[in-house]
Amino acid sequence: MSSSFRVGVFVDAENVRYNGGYQMRYDILRRFAAREGGVLQRLNTYMAFDAERAREDYEYKKKAHAYQQMVRDFGWKITAKTVRRYTDDNGNVTTKANADLDMAVDAMLQANRLDQVLLVTGDGDFLQVVEALQNNGCRVELIGFKNVSRLLQQRVDAFYSGFVIPDLLPVHYEPRNEWGKPGSCVRGVCTKWFPDKGYGFLRFMNQISNNLWITDPREPDSPYVSVFCHANEVADEVTEDLLMNRETILEFYVNESEQKDNGLVANNVRLAFSVNR
Repeated sequence: MSSSFRVGVFVDAENVRYNGGYQMRYDILRRFAAREGGVLQRLNTYMAFDAERAREDYEYKKKAHAYQQMVRDFGWKITAKTVRRYTDDNGNVTTKANADLDMAVDAMLQANRLDQVLLVTGDGDFLQVVEALQNNGCRVELIGFKNVSRLLQQRVDAFYSGFVIPDLLPVHYEPRNEWGKPGSCVRGVCTKWFPDKGYGFLRFMNQISNNLWITDPREPDSPYVSVFCHANEVADEVTEDLLMNRETILEFYVNESEQKDNGLVANNVRLAFSVNR
């Protein structure tokens, strides 16, 4: 792909926040979007802002503005959607700050100046937007965390789980985590499992690379690493059916193998979703 190709990123921040992506790092997302050397033409994120609460809660207002400024410092344009309150017949109050329409309209209006679009959402309402962008000549990629529409995953040109992109979602209980280094905590998937032998192999993305399509860790240009895993290291909640499902995202520690030179073993293997709810 030419280094002059133009990339646009559109983040449904509320969808991400409520579906496992809380604390997603916008600097890492920017690096991921530019991994193939393209020009970052548009960086758009759509966030909720509760103006009514801000009038009464100074700390909320202060933190919200500080967070928005940090994201702007990374080069993002923020579209702040005002939270609206609705009261039903029983007096129950619900809040909503839907940015779907704004995000869809912006993506369509800006598509004629883009070659590739990265959507960060799991909302199936963007199916028609994806098709329209593709028909306009754009390659469309998708990043999502939990509850990502299956149809949306199938319709885009490439889908990446936000859990497995190095450092995109920090490991909150490992503040000095060095992703991929021995002793670090990473997230990945199980590629092979042998129930009768009691072991298998996990795989994680070791670096953000333009070779993400080279999924075989044995290839020299692959950004993926294979890790040996013994059944004794797997949490009870991780059944064999889950292990053999490539959609299951696992979180685990990697350490150097005592039996194999330059080899890695997995320890304390558990479901990523269970620690990111």
